[in-house]
Formats: sequence, C-alpha cells, structure tokens
Amino acid sequence: MIIDPEETHEEISAPLIEKQKQKEISSHYRDDVSSSSQSENSPIEQVALTVPITDDTTLPVVTFRMWVLGTLACILLSFLNQFFWFRREPLSISSISAQIAVVPLGHLMAMAIPNRVFFKGRKFEFTLNPGPFNVKEHVLITIFANSGAGNPYAIHIVSAVKVFYKRTLTFWVSLIVVLTTQVLGFGWAGIFRRYLVEPAAMWWPHNLVQVSLFRYVQIHFE
Repeated sequence: MIIDPEETHEEISAPLIEKQKQKEISSHYRDDVSSSSQSENSPIEQVALTVPITDDTTLPVVTFRMWVLGTLACILLSFLNQFFWFRREPLSISSISAQIAVVPLGHLMAMAIPNRVFFKGRKFEFTLNPGPFNVKEHVLITIFANSGAGNPYAIHIVSAVKVFYKRTLTFWVSLIVVLTTQVLGFGWAGIFRRYLVEPAAMWWPHNLVQVSLFRYVQIHFE
C-alpha cells in the first residue's frame, strides 16, 4: 500500500489547526469571564441570534398576574410531578407546558381585571392591571414553574426512611430536610452566577428553546 505524503500531511496538520482554534476560543472565554458582559452580545452564534441584548425598563415586572399565575404554576407542577414520580411509569411535566399555558391566561387577566389604582398618590400605590401582559411577566412565571417542576432529591431520603427503615418523620422535620437541600442548591447557583450565568460566552443550549418561545410569543401576541 502506497501512502501519499500530502494526504499524511493533511491528516496530521488538521488536528493541530483544530487545537489552535480551541485554544483561541478558550482564551476568548477566559477574557470574557473576567470582564463585565451584561450589555455585550454573546460570541456564540446561536445565542447571539436568539437572545436580545436590549432591555425595556418601562415594562412592569412584579405584578398581580405574575404572582397568581407563577404561584399556581409552581404548586401545580410540583404536586403533579411528585405525585406521578412514585408510579411504575412516572409522568414528568416540564416548565415548557406552563410556559405555553400561561400565555392565554395572562392575556385574559389583562383584559378582565380592572385597572383601578389603589392608594393613589401614596407610597404604596399599586394596580392589579398595569397594562398588557408582557414578556417579563411571562419569564418570571416560567421561572416559578421551573422551580416547582423539579423533584427535590431530599424526598428520596424521607421516602426511604419511611418505606425501608419503618421510621416515622414528622411533617416539620421532613420539610426542613427538603428546604435545606433546596436552599443549598440555590445558594451554590447564586455563588457561581458570575461564572455560569453572567459571562456572554457561557451558554446553555437547553434554555435557547424557551428563549425562542418567549420571543415568538412576544412577536405574535403583543
């Protein structure tokens, strides 16, 4: 078998070029992590085409609609996913289901709830209907739903103690065990937010689906 020297050279040099490219990407990522990247576009093409870097500060965020729909979505998904988790064939309902379902409910509340202003002219002035249902409310409601969609791992501890060890745990002890593990997880997420969330080069492909859905709803329903 005769080996062409030119083909051998291409086979050897190609991985070297790829490694050099990877080094440049890694260097760019390290520089991006050390700098503030809240207002710059992402170097990842998929993210740059999906996630906008602009922000409309006039949109109301913490509204009555957000609290009602977000709390209901969190409680409902938490109950359903935990209830079906113990079945032989578990059923899992993701936050995307709530993300789609709350769109008509949010617009319906925006049309039906009166826009009366309470405590007008005072420090605690507020209204139940500040205007059309917007994308920021939609995002917060989905965050609520996503928080309730996941099953806490500490539930396995409580279940194992009762089922396999035949010991009884009171409601408050079980609640403290679950809350402790959940708060610990959110705490670690907050600590590493600077490195895992804020850098423009850091991206999570799974979340791009939901971001695309947010933008689609914003364009077609607002």
